[in-house]
Amino acid sequence: MYVKPPRISPGDTVAVVSLSSGLAARFPGRLDRGVRQLAAALEVEVVLAPNAGRDDAFLRANPQARVDDWTWALTEPSIRAYVSAIGGDDSVRLLPLLDHGLLSAYPKPFVGFSDSTVTLTALGNAGVVAFHGGSVLCDWAEYGGIEPGVVTSLRRALTTAEPIGELAPSGRWTEELVDWNGEERPRVWQPNPGWRWLQGTSPVTGATIGGCLEVLEMLRGTPWWPAPERWARAVVLLETSEDAPPPGLVRRWLRGYASMGILQTIGALLVARPMGYTAEQVGELDRQVLAACAEAGRPDLPVVAGVDFGHTSPAYVLPMGVAVTVDPVVQAITVAEAAVG
Repeated sequence: MYVKPPRISPGDTVAVVSLSSGLAARFPGRLDRGVRQLAAALEVEVVLAPNAGRDDAFLRANPQARVDDWTWALTEPSIRAYVSAIGGDDSVRLLPLLDHGLLSAYPKPFVGFSDSTVTLTALGNAGVVAFHGGSVLCDWAEYGGIEPGVVTSLRRALTTAEPIGELAPSGRWTEELVDWNGEERPRVWQPNPGWRWLQGTSPVTGATIGGCLEVLEMLRGTPWWPAPERWARAVVLLETSEDAPPPGLVRRWLRGYASMGILQTIGALLVARPMGYTAEQVGELDRQVLAACAEAGRPDLPVVAGVDFGHTSPAYVLPMGVAVTVDPVVQAITVAEAAVG
């Protein structure tokens, strides 16, 4: 059973933390726009953690400063939630320095993705619901405002103690990167063909777990890898980064999950729409995921691909640690409970 953090209300204060890279310092204008747009979307005040605006060189050389910000966001009474500025590649270095007991002592909503998989996993290990979503610099800082579906997703996940309900594919998507140094124009979007229901014949309900595959690889074999019981019957969310790992490498990573007994026990697999793949590579990714499932003896496992989270846009907010039903019979994904209290 996971603890649900208190919901966000209008007028609350939300903190921005830089627990990975220091790109916020490199793009102050984009940071400011992301802060303003997030504040408007949730009707809250958004503030920076003490070190959130420090540059990349400082943050990489001072992981304790990042832990200090994480601790501050948890223990400062005026802060009701905290969100990631952006990902990176080394927040795993924070885990040996953190007092993990604070995560359950001060349960607060956290939203992030990519390298924030480390933060999401730590919160899950502590038994606290967390949120896989966008970040201040990515998705929330785009010119023209946050995509309306993402605003709805943020509000449904963070501000209401009602079941989130059935999810729906976005009508459009994009992976275009505009120049963050001042190119102020909306991104070019294209129609979304929808999710791909690759296999599965029976509905399953389980608590969500997962994140960015490359980051999970950094956690494997550490004391912070999720315990086996957290994987049992879980609905697993997996995404790939902007590095666009080859589909064959994704299959090898999944083989590792099978060697640990994980693929044999999970309830369903949701694969995010990948960034930087050609149409042919997307098809190959589907085939490689299914091949890994077959090798693990799981032709029954519900697998849905092209889901709206991860490194492309829109990146909807998906709670981690709440009950989700994946029903391949009617092709529906439903968050069966509220994610906040």
